[in-house]
Amino acid sequence: MEAWFLESVATDSSRVTHRIAKLPFRIGRDAGADLAVEARGLSRQHAEFREEADGRLLLADLGSTNGTWVNRQRIDGPRWVVEKDIIHFGNAEFRLGLDSATRLVARDIEEGERTMLVPTGAKALSQNFVEHEREFRELLAGKGLTAAVQPIVQAQGGALFAYELLGRCEHPLLKQPPGRLFDIARKLNLKAELSAAFRQFGVPAVAPHLQGLKLFVNTDPDETFTETFFQSLRALRELAPPPALVIEVHETAVMDGAGMRTLAQRITEMGLEFAYDDFGAGDFGRMKQLFEVPPHYVKVDMGLIRGIDRASDGERKSVADLVRWTIDVGAVPLAEGVETDAEAAVCRDLGFELIQGYLTGKPVPVASLAGG
Repeated sequence: MEAWFLESVATDSSRVTHRIAKLPFRIGRDAGADLAVEARGLSRQHAEFREEADGRLLLADLGSTNGTWVNRQRIDGPRWVVEKDIIHFGNAEFRLGLDSATRLVARDIEEGERTMLVPTGAKALSQNFVEHEREFRELLAGKGLTAAVQPIVQAQGGALFAYELLGRCEHPLLKQPPGRLFDIARKLNLKAELSAAFRQFGVPAVAPHLQGLKLFVNTDPDETFTETFFQSLRALRELAPPPALVIEVHETAVMDGAGMRTLAQRITEMGLEFAYDDFGAGDFGRMKQLFEVPPHYVKVDMGLIRGIDRASDGERKSVADLVRWTIDVGAVPLAEGVETDAEAAVCRDLGFELIQGYLTGKPVPVASLAGG
C-alpha cells in the first residue's frame, strides 16, 4: 500500500523522512502535534494534511502567522498537493513523497521524536530541496540523455574540420536547456557528474560518424583535474576506432597553473589535445597561462567576435594581438560565435584558422549524422 511521507533536512545536514501515518496529520511546534517541529517561524498549530481523495492529499493552513507555502507560493485555503511538491511551514522546508520508490533518503523519524531542522533566515524561504531532483538523477543514470554536435570549419575554404559535442536532455519530465540543467547540478553539487554523463553518452554516439574528424568535448571546472576525469578519458580512448578528442578547458580552470601543467602532460600522454575555451574575456592571468601552458587550440570568446566587423580599430587590434600570440605559441586560433559573413571576413583577415557559429552550422542532433 502506498504511503505518504515528508522529507526534511536535519541540523546535521542529513535527510530524514516523516511518515504521514494517519489523517488528519497536524504539523506545528506543539509537542502534541503529529509532526512536532522546532523551527523559527512555525506556529504551535501550523498546518494539517486532511482526507485523501482520488490519490491526492489535501493541505490546509491553520491560521499560522508565517503561512504555508507550496512550491514557494503561499496558499490561501485548502489545496491539493502531489508527490515532489516542496512545502514550507513558515521557514520549515519539506518535500512530499509517496512510497519507497521516490525516496532519496533512508532514515525515518521515529514516532514521538521531535524534529530539529536546519536553521534559516527569518525573511527568506529555505532552499534545501531542488525542483526536479529525482528526474535529474534519472538523467545522470542515462534516462533521456542525448547529444547534438556543431560543426567547426576551416576559416579559409569552409571545409569541415571538427564537431563540438553538446549535451542535451530528452527526459519527458525534465525538458530543460543545458544551462538550466547545470543550474540544477550546481544546487545539487553534481556539475562534474552531469558533464561526465554528457561525454559518456555523446562520445560513443558520435565516434562512428567522425571519419577522421576531431571531436571537441566540454569539461566542468569541478572535474578538470580529478583522477576520475582522467580515467574517463582513458575509457573513451578505448573505443574502436579511438576518437580524436580535443578537451575544452573552462576559462576558470585555466588559472590553475600547476593543475594545467599536469593536465597538459597527461592529456598529451594519452594522445589527446586540449583547447582553452572562451578565451580572451578574462584578466591577464589567463593570457599568462597561454604562454606558460600552451594549448593546441584557443577558442576566442564570442563576446570578442560578435560585431567585430563594426568594432573600433583598437578592439580589432586587441583580437589581432591575441590571434598572433596564439600562433606564436604553436596553437590554432578558433573564432566562436560567428553569425554573419562580415564577421567571418574580418576573422579571416585577422588570421583565425577555424570558425564556429551559426553562420557555418547550427547544432544538430547526433542522430542526423547517421545518414552522413
